[in-house]
Amino acid sequence: MSAAGAKPRKFIAVAGNIGAGKSTMVDFLCQRHGWVPFTEPNLLNPYLDDFYEDMGSWAFHSQISFLAHKFRLHMELMAEPATVVQDRTIYEDAEIFARHLHEKGLMSDRDFGTYSDLYAAMQRALAPPDLLIRLKCSVRAVRRRIKKRGRPEEQDIPLRYLKELNGLYDAWFDRWDLSPVVEINTEKLDYIGDMVHRLELDRALAPFLR
Repeated sequence: MSAAGAKPRKFIAVAGNIGAGKSTMVDFLCQRHGWVPFTEPNLLNPYLDDFYEDMGSWAFHSQISFLAHKFRLHMELMAEPATVVQDRTIYEDAEIFARHLHEKGLMSDRDFGTYSDLYAAMQRALAPPDLLIRLKCSVRAVRRRIKKRGRPEEQDIPLRYLKELNGLYDAWFDRWDLSPVVEINTEKLDYIGDMVHRLELDRALAPFLR
């Protein structure tokens, strides 16, 4: 039982397409409220070089490696006593990125079936978020931000790929039923520098953070 007057621990997930503003949102919430960030680490996936050379042969291996690491990260955040905010979840690994590889024919039905069985077993062991923050943003704005932040590995991402991910995100959000969802349109939102926008964000999240 928590101490009198203390707020209970929360698990907040921030989800959205590449460039939608996940890292900025996580940093802002953690600095504003003193919460603990759980961000996607710069993990050296041992299969990535092979995957980029031959995606069809190594898609399954690379996605299993990502899934295993994300499962360990989720277990760590479940043990954290403070409120945590996660940038990109294990759910997105499976529902967006692995699914995209399967739909593009780069992961066979057999491999995707095995991956999905493992993911389903992992899900049963994991506590879902108390709140999912959905960041919504047009593909045009996403592409502009990707170019502006200048990460070398992202500069050659095709527009078609971003559109396909956007579609998968929309479908996944429609299916999501594990927690409440707050949708934040980050197209023109400036909660860092604009007090009005900051208050709007606070009002949107407040009912779920009591």
